[in-house]
Amino acid sequence: MARMILCCPLLLVLLAGCRREAETPSDQGAVMKLTSPAFAEGEPIPKKYAGDGENRSPPLKWTGAPLGDKSFALIADDPDAPTKTWVHWVIWNVAADTQELGEGVPTDARLPDGAKQGKNDAGGVGYGGPAPPAGKAHRYFFKLYALDATLDLKEGTATKADLEQAMKGHIIGHGQLMGTYQK
Repeated sequence: MARMILCCPLLLVLLAGCRREAETPSDQGAVMKLTSPAFAEGEPIPKKYAGDGENRSPPLKWTGAPLGDKSFALIADDPDAPTKTWVHWVIWNVAADTQELGEGVPTDARLPDGAKQGKNDAGGVGYGGPAPPAGKAHRYFFKLYALDATLDLKEGTATKADLEQAMKGHIIGHGQLMGTYQK
Protein backbone atom coordinates (compact mmCIF):
# COMPACT_ATOMS: atom_id res chain seq x y z
CA MET A 1 0.00 0.00 0.00
CA ALA A 2 2.82 2.42 0.86
CA ARG A 3 4.50 1.68 -2.48
CA MET A 4 1.25 2.48 -4.31
CA ILE A 5 0.87 5.79 -2.45
CA LEU A 6 4.43 6.80 -3.38
CA CYS A 7 3.94 5.83 -7.04
CA CYS A 8 0.68 7.77 -7.55
CA PRO A 9 2.19 11.29 -7.30
CA LEU A 10 4.95 10.25 -9.72
CA LEU A 11 2.36 8.85 -12.13
CA LEU A 12 0.37 12.09 -11.96
CA VAL A 13 3.50 14.12 -12.75
CA LEU A 14 4.30 11.88 -15.71
CA LEU A 15 0.74 12.02 -17.05
CA ALA A 16 0.57 15.79 -16.69
CA GLY A 17 3.67 16.15 -18.87
CA CYS A 18 2.42 13.87 -21.65
CA ARG A 19 1.74 15.40 -25.07
CA ARG A 20 -1.21 14.41 -27.19
CA GLU A 21 -0.22 11.63 -29.54
CA ALA A 22 -1.84 10.46 -32.76
CA GLU A 23 -5.12 8.73 -32.03
CA THR A 24 -5.48 5.23 -33.42
CA PRO A 25 -8.12 2.52 -33.11
CA SER A 26 -7.21 -0.30 -30.75
CA ASP A 27 -7.80 -3.20 -33.17
CA GLN A 28 -4.79 -2.42 -35.38
CA GLY A 29 -3.67 -5.90 -36.49
CA ALA A 30 -0.42 -6.57 -38.38
CA VAL A 31 2.20 -3.86 -38.76
CA MET A 32 2.86 -2.53 -42.28
CA LYS A 33 5.67 -0.22 -43.38
CA LEU A 34 4.50 3.17 -44.68
CA THR A 35 7.09 5.43 -46.36
CA SER A 36 7.33 8.40 -48.68
CA PRO A 37 10.04 9.21 -51.22
CA ALA A 38 9.37 12.88 -50.35
CA PHE A 39 10.34 12.76 -46.65
CA ALA A 40 11.61 10.29 -44.06
CA GLU A 41 10.07 9.41 -40.71
CA GLY A 42 10.27 12.42 -38.38
CA GLU A 43 11.70 14.70 -41.06
CA PRO A 44 10.23 17.92 -42.49
CA ILE A 45 7.53 17.63 -45.14
CA PRO A 46 8.60 19.65 -48.22
CA LYS A 47 6.70 22.92 -48.75
CA LYS A 48 5.38 21.55 -52.05
CA TYR A 49 2.98 19.37 -50.01
CA ALA A 50 1.89 22.15 -47.62
CA GLY A 51 -1.08 24.49 -47.66
CA ASP A 52 1.24 27.43 -48.30
CA GLY A 53 2.97 25.53 -51.11
CA GLU A 54 1.42 23.56 -53.97
CA ASN A 55 -0.91 21.74 -51.54
CA ARG A 56 -0.32 18.41 -53.32
CA SER A 57 -0.63 15.15 -51.43
CA PRO A 58 2.77 13.52 -50.92
CA PRO A 59 3.56 10.18 -52.54
CA LEU A 60 3.10 7.29 -50.10
CA LYS A 61 4.20 3.66 -50.45
CA TRP A 62 3.57 0.64 -48.26
CA THR A 63 4.62 -2.96 -47.82
CA GLY A 64 3.61 -5.79 -45.52
CA ALA A 65 -0.13 -5.83 -46.11
CA PRO A 66 -1.69 -8.83 -44.37
CA LEU A 67 -3.41 -11.64 -46.24
CA GLY A 68 -7.14 -11.16 -46.48
CA ASP A 69 -7.12 -7.42 -46.97
CA LYS A 70 -9.99 -6.10 -49.10
CA SER A 71 -9.13 -2.39 -49.06
CA PHE A 72 -7.00 0.31 -47.48
CA ALA A 73 -7.94 3.53 -45.69
CA LEU A 74 -5.73 6.46 -44.76
CA ILE A 75 -6.10 9.28 -42.26
CA ALA A 76 -3.68 12.22 -42.08
CA ASP A 77 -3.89 14.53 -39.10
CA ASP A 78 -2.05 17.00 -36.88
CA PRO A 79 -2.36 16.36 -33.12
CA ASP A 80 -0.39 19.56 -32.38
CA ALA A 81 -3.06 21.93 -33.72
CA PRO A 82 -4.06 24.52 -31.10
CA THR A 83 -7.68 23.50 -30.46
CA LYS A 84 -8.00 19.85 -31.53
CA THR A 85 -6.41 17.18 -33.68
CA TRP A 86 -6.74 18.73 -37.15
CA VAL A 87 -7.73 16.32 -39.93
CA HIS A 88 -5.94 16.84 -43.25
CA TRP A 89 -7.09 13.82 -45.26
CA VAL A 90 -9.44 10.86 -45.15
CA ILE A 91 -9.47 8.36 -47.99
CA TRP A 92 -10.89 4.82 -48.04
CA ASN A 93 -11.74 1.90 -50.34
CA VAL A 94 -8.27 2.08 -51.86
CA ALA A 95 -8.01 -1.21 -53.78
CA ALA A 96 -6.38 -4.13 -51.96
CA ASP A 97 -3.80 -4.63 -54.74
CA THR A 98 -2.58 -1.04 -54.37
CA GLN A 99 0.82 -0.45 -52.77
CA GLU A 100 1.09 3.31 -53.16
CA LEU A 101 -0.72 6.59 -53.55
CA GLY A 102 1.04 8.79 -56.08
CA GLU A 103 1.82 12.44 -55.56
CA GLY A 104 -1.06 14.83 -56.08
CA VAL A 105 -4.11 12.60 -55.59
CA PRO A 106 -7.03 14.60 -57.07
CA THR A 107 -9.38 16.16 -54.52
CA ASP A 108 -12.44 14.49 -56.06
CA ALA A 109 -14.85 12.74 -53.71
CA ARG A 110 -14.75 9.57 -55.86
CA LEU A 111 -11.57 8.63 -57.68
CA PRO A 112 -11.50 6.72 -60.99
CA ASP A 113 -10.07 3.61 -59.26
CA GLY A 114 -13.03 3.46 -56.83
CA ALA A 115 -11.34 5.03 -53.82
CA LYS A 116 -13.42 7.59 -51.95
CA GLN A 117 -12.41 10.71 -50.05
CA GLY A 118 -14.12 12.55 -47.26
CA LYS A 119 -14.10 15.94 -45.66
CA ASN A 120 -11.02 17.44 -44.04
CA ASP A 121 -11.18 19.98 -41.20
CA ALA A 122 -10.63 22.89 -43.60
CA GLY A 123 -14.02 21.98 -45.10
CA GLY A 124 -12.62 20.59 -48.35
CA VAL A 125 -12.63 17.13 -49.84
CA GLY A 126 -9.43 15.12 -50.11
CA TYR A 127 -5.98 16.23 -49.08
CA GLY A 128 -5.35 19.60 -47.46
CA GLY A 129 -1.69 20.15 -46.67
CA PRO A 130 -0.01 21.35 -43.50
CA ALA A 131 -0.76 24.97 -42.63
CA PRO A 132 0.16 25.47 -38.98
CA PRO A 133 0.34 28.86 -37.33
CA ALA A 134 3.80 30.42 -37.25
CA GLY A 135 5.95 29.05 -34.47
CA LYS A 136 6.94 25.55 -33.46
CA ALA A 137 6.91 22.61 -35.84
CA HIS A 138 3.79 20.47 -35.93
CA ARG A 139 3.73 16.69 -36.41
CA TYR A 140 1.66 15.23 -39.24
CA PHE A 141 0.69 11.56 -38.94
CA PHE A 142 -0.22 9.57 -42.05
CA LYS A 143 -1.98 6.44 -40.75
CA LEU A 144 -2.68 3.59 -43.14
CA TYR A 145 -5.12 0.79 -42.35
CA ALA A 146 -5.57 -2.56 -44.11
CA LEU A 147 -9.20 -3.62 -43.86
CA ASP A 148 -10.99 -6.93 -44.31
CA ALA A 149 -13.89 -5.12 -46.03
CA THR A 150 -14.77 -2.20 -48.24
CA LEU A 151 -16.66 0.56 -46.47
CA ASP A 152 -20.08 2.00 -47.21
CA LEU A 153 -19.50 5.67 -46.43
CA LYS A 154 -20.75 8.72 -48.30
CA GLU A 155 -17.89 10.18 -50.29
CA GLY A 156 -17.40 13.91 -49.99
CA THR A 157 -19.09 14.21 -46.61
CA ALA A 158 -17.70 11.42 -44.39
CA THR A 159 -15.35 12.64 -41.66
CA LYS A 160 -12.47 11.06 -39.76
CA ALA A 161 -14.92 10.09 -37.00
CA ASP A 162 -17.22 8.43 -39.56
CA LEU A 163 -14.29 6.53 -41.06
CA GLU A 164 -12.98 5.40 -37.68
CA GLN A 165 -16.43 4.17 -36.70
CA ALA A 166 -16.83 2.26 -39.99
CA MET A 167 -13.37 0.66 -39.61
CA LYS A 168 -14.08 -0.76 -36.13
CA GLY A 169 -13.72 -4.53 -36.23
CA HIS A 170 -12.29 -4.47 -39.78
CA ILE A 171 -8.67 -3.39 -39.23
CA ILE A 172 -6.26 -6.24 -39.95
CA GLY A 173 -3.10 -4.18 -40.43
CA HIS A 174 -1.72 -0.68 -39.94
CA GLY A 175 1.26 1.50 -40.71
CA GLN A 176 2.22 5.04 -39.84
CA LEU A 177 4.53 7.76 -41.14
CA MET A 178 5.12 11.04 -39.32
CA GLY A 179 6.54 14.19 -40.88
CA THR A 180 6.86 17.70 -39.51
CA TYR A 181 6.10 21.15 -40.89
CA GLN A 182 6.85 24.62 -39.57
CA LYS A 183 6.20 28.13 -40.84
